[in-house]
Amino acid sequence: MNVEIITPDKEIFSGNISLIQLPGLDGLFEILENHADMVAALKKGKIKLVSEGKTLFFEINGGTLEVVNNKVQVLAE
Repeated sequence: MNVEIITPDKEIFSGNISLIQLPGLDGLFEILENHADMVAALKKGKIKLVSEGKTLFFEINGGTLEVVNNKVQVLAE
């Protein structure tokens, strides 16, 4: 699935991943391929991305998430 993580200043990640874990307001949650469309608010914490055996982490101060047709867009603070 395609993921974009965007801050007000720049795009910090864009690419295909197999799993994304995010800090939701009610706790951590994960999104995998073919997840249902959704919108969610995010709190301060780490985003975890897993792709081809590699794991990346990005620290955010909150934001929003949109999932539509295997495309994940994170608007992070």
